[in-house]
Amino acid sequence: MLTYILTALGVVIGLLFGYVIARRKIEHELLISRKDAEHIIKEAEKEANEIKKRAVIESREELHKLREEWEKERRIREEELRHNEERLLKREEMLAKREELLDKKENYIENLRVELETRQKEIAEKERVLEEKFQKLAGITQEQAREMVLQEARERYEHEIAKVYSQIKMRYEEDAEKYAKKVIADAIQRYAPEYAGEITVSTIMLPNDDMKGRLIGREGRNIRAFEKVTGVDLIIDDTPEMVTVSCFNPLRREIARRTVEKLVADGRIHPTRIEEMYEKSKSEVEKLIKEAGQEATFVTGVGGLHPEIIKLLGRLKFRTSYGQNVLSHSIEVALIAGLIASELGLNVEKAKRGALLHDIGKALDHEVEGSHTVIGAEILKRYGETRDVINMVMAHHGEEEPMSPEAVIVAAADALSAARPGARREDVENYIKRLIKLEEIAKSFKYVENAYAIQAGREVRVIVQPDKVDDTLAEKLSHDIAMKIEEELQYPGVLKVVVIREKRSVAYAK
Repeated sequence: MLTYILTALGVVIGLLFGYVIARRKIEHELLISRKDAEHIIKEAEKEANEIKKRAVIESREELHKLREEWEKERRIREEELRHNEERLLKREEMLAKREELLDKKENYIENLRVELETRQKEIAEKERVLEEKFQKLAGITQEQAREMVLQEARERYEHEIAKVYSQIKMRYEEDAEKYAKKVIADAIQRYAPEYAGEITVSTIMLPNDDMKGRLIGREGRNIRAFEKVTGVDLIIDDTPEMVTVSCFNPLRREIARRTVEKLVADGRIHPTRIEEMYEKSKSEVEKLIKEAGQEATFVTGVGGLHPEIIKLLGRLKFRTSYGQNVLSHSIEVALIAGLIASELGLNVEKAKRGALLHDIGKALDHEVEGSHTVIGAEILKRYGETRDVINMVMAHHGEEEPMSPEAVIVAAADALSAARPGARREDVENYIKRLIKLEEIAKSFKYVENAYAIQAGREVRVIVQPDKVDDTLAEKLSHDIAMKIEEELQYPGVLKVVVIREKRSVAYAK
């Protein structure tokens, strides 16, 4: 029994001793853990402070950088504002000076006008007084006296004037260089290559009138689909076996014409087939455009053009101006400009290049607002052409001053190509009126028996009275007729005046 009690007591004491030891160990571990936690907290606080310091430093650096950029931008804007203010001040000064100059000119012109009016009144009064005195002395009016004096002088000195004119012309012909240039200029102006004008409305022949109904379709669905796809008007009227394609855009008109021809040849006409044939015709025309542009560069010898410019050149094949094909006109201008530049010792390649491209804007003037010169200059600028070539385009209609002799040559060649006989169509009525007026001008001169306009109005032959006009006077008469034609008549190219003096002596042997 005692043993059990002692054993139990030992167990209790052991438990108590173990509890004390375990508690102390736990307290020791807690103390160590607390110290470790405090150390970790201190380290974390230290690291947080460092991060905070770095963030503050970076923020300050970023703020400094932004402030510098803002200062730089502010300085740039201030410089721009200052520059703009200086420009405005200069413009204001120039405007003020111009206004002052205009005021001075207005005052000067007004003073001149007043002075001229005063002098005119004085002269008119003196003339009136003199005319009254003259009429009292002579018994005829001033106009009658002037006409008598002029008629007497004309009859007395007409032959002498003709001799002087003949001598002056001989001296002029002795100047070899000037005469050669005149011959070259006349030859270039009379240059007339093969040329065929194109109409602006396309007509298509049909195998029979039944094809018209098939083109129209049930309730007009085919013709509506055709006009919607092609963007042209298909005119079907009572004209037998023929339809007309009408459109202001010659390129669309050509595609539509080919589409109709393919549909008629195929015989299957419905909206889907119309679209297929339209796409096929469009591809054919695009290929034709590219080939036409390449051929133009080959004929003129102009190389190094951008592919898009070559395509635009090809489009000119389907563009007309006053009945003249623009691509043919451009090629002709390039050839004429090259001839002139060669004769004058200038840059032939540059003159040809500017001449070939001078009307390039007409390829897009149906689609883009503005004159064809401005459109052409923008196109050439976009594709890297030089300033000289762009100036040739702008200067050939006077929208800019020519920067080079080649630019003047291009403008002259353009005028020569457009004005030469046969280049552009002329209304029949106006053509007949011009020929009648030409003959009337020639017949209005003294000693002229008759006059005939020949060679489509490019030459007029004048028959004079042989007993009243000698060889010297005939030469002067041709010059006088030519001068009067230049003053009173508009005509293309060069007009030749030929005075014919024929003396026939007839005798009969019996």
